[in-house]
Amino acid sequence: MANGSGGGSYPSGGGGGLRMSNNINANNLNTDSSSSPVNVPKMDALIIPVTMEVPCDSRGQRMWWAFLASSMVTFFGGLFIILLWRTLKYLWTVCCHCGVKSKEAQKINGGGDTQADGACKPTDEKEENVAAEVGWMTSVKDWAGVMISAQTLTGRVLVVLVFALSIGALVIYFIDSSNPIESCQNFYKDFTLQIDMAFNVFFLLYFGLRFIAANDKLWFWLEVNSVVDFFTVPPVFVSVYLNRSWLGLRFLRALRLIQFSEILQFLNILKTSNSIKLVNLCSIFISTWLTAAGFIHLVENSGDPWENFQNNQQLTYWECVYLLMVTMSTVGYGDVYAKTTLGRLFMVFFILGGLAMFASYVPEIIELIGNRKKYGGSYSAVSGRKHIVVCGHITLESVSNFLKDFLHKDRDDVNVEIVFLHNISPNLELEALFKRHFTQVEFYQGSVLNPHDLARVKIESADACLILANKYCADPDAEDASNIMRVISIKNYHPKIRIITQMLQYHNKAHLLNIPSWNWKEGDDAICLAELKLGFIAQSCLAPGLSTMLANLFSMRSFIKIEEDTWQKYYLEGVANEMYTEYLSSAFVGLSFPAVCELVFAKLKLLMIAIEYKSEKRESSILINPGNHVKIQEGTLGFFIASDAKEVKRAFFYCKACHDDITDPKRIKKCGCKRPKMSIYKRMKLACCFDCGRSERDCSCMSGSVHSNMDTLERTFPLSSVSVNDCSTSLRAFEDEQPSTLSPKKKQRNGGMRNSPNSSPKLMRHDPLLIPGNEQIDNMDANVKKYDSTGMFHWCPAKDIEKVILTRSEAAMTVLSGHVVVCIFGDVKSALIGLRNLVMPLRASNFHYHELKHIVFVGSLEYLRREWETLHNFPKVSILPGTPLSRADLRAVNINLCDMCVILSANQNNIDDASLQDKECILASLNIKSMQFDDSIGVLQANSQGFTPPGMDRSSPDNSPVHGLLRQPSITTGANIPIITELVNDSNVQFLDQDDDDDPDTELYLTQPFACGTAFAVSVLDSLMSATYFNDNILTLIRTLVTGGATPELEALIAEENALRGGYSTPQTLANRDRCRVAQLALYDGPFADLGDGGCYGDLFCKALKTYNMLCFGIYRLRDAHLSTPSQCTKRYVITNPPYEFELVPTDLIFCLMQFDHNAGQSRASLSHSSHSSYSSSKKSSSVHSIPSTANRPNRTKTRDSREKQNATRMNRMGQAEKKWFTDEPDNAYPRNIQIKPMSTHMANQINQYKSTSSLIPPIREVEDEC
Repeated sequence: MANGSGGGSYPSGGGGGLRMSNNINANNLNTDSSSSPVNVPKMDALIIPVTMEVPCDSRGQRMWWAFLASSMVTFFGGLFIILLWRTLKYLWTVCCHCGVKSKEAQKINGGGDTQADGACKPTDEKEENVAAEVGWMTSVKDWAGVMISAQTLTGRVLVVLVFALSIGALVIYFIDSSNPIESCQNFYKDFTLQIDMAFNVFFLLYFGLRFIAANDKLWFWLEVNSVVDFFTVPPVFVSVYLNRSWLGLRFLRALRLIQFSEILQFLNILKTSNSIKLVNLCSIFISTWLTAAGFIHLVENSGDPWENFQNNQQLTYWECVYLLMVTMSTVGYGDVYAKTTLGRLFMVFFILGGLAMFASYVPEIIELIGNRKKYGGSYSAVSGRKHIVVCGHITLESVSNFLKDFLHKDRDDVNVEIVFLHNISPNLELEALFKRHFTQVEFYQGSVLNPHDLARVKIESADACLILANKYCADPDAEDASNIMRVISIKNYHPKIRIITQMLQYHNKAHLLNIPSWNWKEGDDAICLAELKLGFIAQSCLAPGLSTMLANLFSMRSFIKIEEDTWQKYYLEGVANEMYTEYLSSAFVGLSFPAVCELVFAKLKLLMIAIEYKSEKRESSILINPGNHVKIQEGTLGFFIASDAKEVKRAFFYCKACHDDITDPKRIKKCGCKRPKMSIYKRMKLACCFDCGRSERDCSCMSGSVHSNMDTLERTFPLSSVSVNDCSTSLRAFEDEQPSTLSPKKKQRNGGMRNSPNSSPKLMRHDPLLIPGNEQIDNMDANVKKYDSTGMFHWCPAKDIEKVILTRSEAAMTVLSGHVVVCIFGDVKSALIGLRNLVMPLRASNFHYHELKHIVFVGSLEYLRREWETLHNFPKVSILPGTPLSRADLRAVNINLCDMCVILSANQNNIDDASLQDKECILASLNIKSMQFDDSIGVLQANSQGFTPPGMDRSSPDNSPVHGLLRQPSITTGANIPIITELVNDSNVQFLDQDDDDDPDTELYLTQPFACGTAFAVSVLDSLMSATYFNDNILTLIRTLVTGGATPELEALIAEENALRGGYSTPQTLANRDRCRVAQLALYDGPFADLGDGGCYGDLFCKALKTYNMLCFGIYRLRDAHLSTPSQCTKRYVITNPPYEFELVPTDLIFCLMQFDHNAGQSRASLSHSSHSSYSSSKKSSSVHSIPSTANRPNRTKTRDSREKQNATRMNRMGQAEKKWFTDEPDNAYPRNIQIKPMSTHMANQINQYKSTSSLIPPIREVEDEC
């Protein structure tokens, strides 16, 4: 054999070199004639590559044993040293222990001689040295432990670096596996060998740190990572020395993959147990698979040593990986298999372990992957697009209702993405709904109580967070508590986020005020479903059908065109209207509110019902139909009823110069003319005049000095408090060289500035400054408390429930008329529904006392006792213990003479069948409708009171618009009784009317009971969530209309005391009475009778607005009014915002916003405020006829006379103008004589059919209300 100077090569077997033998066939020699002959023995054509620069062994002998020996010597040598050290240490410890025991025995026996003491001194010195040595070693050990642990940043970097380099060394092995097992390589020219050398030097240093930090050296030496280092690090140094490379056991680096989960935990990537377990299983499976493949690759390419390496086969590393996978899976195709004995022996044992691992690990991995949250990702915000987070009660019904309204096509460019967050994955139906709206909707599984989930949905960058409540839950308080906790969690994570939440119970709203970051000025809102639901129903008691109209206004409905002339045609035309806000054009500046309303309605085909007045020194306030005393200023926000958001733009684009002669409102678009800009001083003078309340163009008193107007503040002018104060303040500031503009800044969110937290603003038309002097105020009766402390509601001292309870006999002897009957189902275990929210709108202070309808509750006394704490401060409230299903109880309260019968249920029926949830309310409704009545009660009423025509207030002036409010003169069947029924399940509306043909699948708003205003479901309030998000003023306006005027002060008071507090009648509180209210205007008689027969709705609108400042906004029409033949049906339906040319019929009732009339209560004062044993009769007011006791009559007369004298004395001390401000007392009180005619025998017999005459019951008296 020649040396390496030749150009030949050494033979290689199985990828490595074959050992030389004497019986080599000469034919296998390869010589080169051009150089020194090189004999190359070949075995299976596998050779060791040799070059001129790589001097291998002169005989070409294999050196694999040298690489293996370096690893074995290192491992066993170190193991031997550790064991030897432990053995010597053990022997030393035993010997020292024996010596100590012998010395102790000597001390005991010898008494501690001097020689023994001398022998102990050197031992003590040695122990001190050992202690010092241990302390030094401990410090080094601790330092090494810190370096290799992940407790510090340096340790984490080092651990991650070691893992990364191990994977790098494994990649180098993959690259080198394509080369022969053993080959001659030059370290200085082999780039991969140099990199591998650098890696292993680092591993060696890291091994030293680990060895130092190890507490138990023996166990450390036997660790997997240590074994990997033993069989991978030393062979690299041998390779450099021998200029050879042996692939060997470098595949053991794959075992480092087992630590992959630890590395990811160090990097804070893996946080959940499932993810950690999944990564652990995958890393163990893959590392075992790759390591076993490396061993098969080594032995199959090398061959068996005892076979002289003759039985090797050429297999790539990846073929070995394939072989082990088909072997583990028990498939075994047979295309690749092991030929060597070592390979087959290994496969025998690997099948046992690999099959067990494959059968256990793979299913578990698949299960973990399958159980991973499908919706567990994170939201990626889109630039230029807002997103909101919706959480809470996420179901198919709630989400579909929300999306239907939020993404309605009538909304102007909804460029908002909706992110739903819920801890339960959606079902198939809900998932399909999300997929249908995938461009704007995303769902993530998680909880808002988890900050990690809040970070996933990017709550900090969300425009708002909406929380939906479960309206059908069994425990409303628990549901409210859950939503309050959601608010706390969200506000704790991001205090500035805007939150709109649904609340079920009114009293739970107070808990939101305890959250420090809850701020209504930033847009936070709580939509109380009980407050609004009962408020809607209460308004229906005052104006039947109003609940349907308001519910349709804030719900987005598409226009459905019907060609047939049916009631559905006109109803659906009105349903298409919604409520919008838009800033008014500067062309309206200086005009009064009625003038703008008329112009907008006639020319722009829009209906404006309110404006938002904003000032720099006061919070903004919403003025609903403020009258002609308020002038429009620049930048005023208007509230419109229209069918599309684009139509409302006309009010913003209107220009008198460009659009004055345009008749088609669709042509009113943005014009290009330059509108003249008025100076601030000019605009303020144009807006209001202090002396006459008119604009400058109509004013003849503006020529004087501006400062002279300041002295007129103490006069009584019919001006808005806002307009007076702001104008005076601004003009004064202008004169002081501090000009200020009244143009409000456009709100960042849609719709304008906030007004008040979860309540309406104070809507006043009279300035608090325009009041009597302090001397006159002191002369007022300090003992009179007729209203609550805010002046928004009628109030009386707390009454004991026993004083308002009527027995059936007492109720039968008390002829109630024009009252409200509330049928309530509930028991001692039922959840409270908050009847205060039903009573408060009926006790609003913008009603005079005699106009208040008497309220009679019929239901379980145990339930009403629990509610009474919130009701005991309201006047004219009675309770009849019983059941609404008892016809005797219903006849006792004269249900046929009531103005409205309300059917409510407090029972939460947790039953599977949704149709049975409203069984009590449906049964009660059908029971009432099937009752028959005699007309004798109406005859009795006529005889006892001189019988005022139904719906006509005799105390009103002849020209009053309320001269004719229609009511059936007599009711002989229960089907004609006005009823409104609360439903839980919308589909149950089909059972209320037996004569309709509504399909069970028809939406609630399309059914006849809802269109007629006789049914109300809380589901219609779902639309308020999206309406409030787009315009938070809409909620304030709706709450103002339905609650009777709840203020922030009142809500704070209720939160503190859970009851109304009486207040003295101060000018400020009395001024709060001056606010508009909803009424119904009859056309059969009165000042508008000429328009009732074929007149035009637009003419009625303009006449009512000009003459009475009444704003009409809808019609309540008989269902069969369109038929040519007369019909006996008394059902009515709602028509919202009819067009100008809409034709009227005499039986129509007109919805209108009516101004507060100070003179309306004067003619009733002496009756309604003097005695509470009988009630005055009036239009739709309580009327009581009772049989008086002769013994009590003189006392009552004396009391009434004394009280009248006190009132007269007090009123004489006050000026004539002031009386109109603060009291309902008349200027000239005159007595009204009610003649009670004797009943005929026939009439008495008819009455005896319904009234018990066994005994005479004293009259039912109320506690003095002093109203």
